[in-house]
Amino acid sequence: MARPGEIRIGISGWTYDGWRGTFYPEKLPHKNELSYAAGIFRSIEINGTFYSLQRPGTFAKWAAATPEDFVFAIKGSRFITHVQRLKEVRAPLANFFASGILRLGPKLGPFLWQLPPNFKFDAKRIEAFLKILPRDTESGAALARRHDKRVSGRAWMKASDHAPLRHSVEIRNKSFAVAGFVELLREYGVALVCADTVEWPRLMDLTSNFVYCRLHGSERLYASGYDDRALDHWAERVVAWADGREPKDAERAIDRPGPKLPKRDVFVYFDNDAKVRAPFDAQGLMARVRKLS
Repeated sequence: MARPGEIRIGISGWTYDGWRGTFYPEKLPHKNELSYAAGIFRSIEINGTFYSLQRPGTFAKWAAATPEDFVFAIKGSRFITHVQRLKEVRAPLANFFASGILRLGPKLGPFLWQLPPNFKFDAKRIEAFLKILPRDTESGAALARRHDKRVSGRAWMKASDHAPLRHSVEIRNKSFAVAGFVELLREYGVALVCADTVEWPRLMDLTSNFVYCRLHGSERLYASGYDDRALDHWAERVVAWADGREPKDAERAIDRPGPKLPKRDVFVYFDNDAKVRAPFDAQGLMARVRKLS
């Protein structure tokens, strides 16, 4: 029997006022919050990259604050996804990669490209974007060297090693729940994010050699927690994905299952932070997955 894929369960972001004195010890210095969280979770989403271009020194600091066997997921720039809406984004994408992302080295995990709710499926625009995404760190560095003046003087354009880069797309419009979109992702090896929310489509079509799952709150967006029964169900899904299988209750846009693999790496992030549920639900899922694995 093939060994299951790597399972990493974590949280979306780590700086929240409501977590202090609840998840974080009351007197823990703010500067130590990342180290504390990274001592519990094997991966965390970086949200700051969505809102603005960071600096190489910031990425280096984050890498130094986390254990050796730890990876960050990188949320793609909203300027690319929400402002430009994936049009004419070669230069912004170069700036994004030149901002210092590659300084994470082996701690650089998957990229999350989140599309806005009013973004409808456009096959040509989606494919044009998928084509220019770098597939490894060397091509990421080459893209970074094409940056413009926005990051001049503070750009990082070197890859510490040669490693593949993984990309995922999160949809928030039902127009994407079609075969054409799923087939495009499969053609380019990009993961379709399984997003659990009451407001947007929840799809589990397998389109890549890894699974990216975001749990936003099943009843209230960013707020509601997951009870024992819900966490049990998610644990079963996570283990099935890691084993290269599909969950028995997989919800798909198309009937055709994804490509069969002996295993898949799985990344799961809890984003239901408004009511201080995310870190505790993540730990609950981790415990259940350990029992099933």
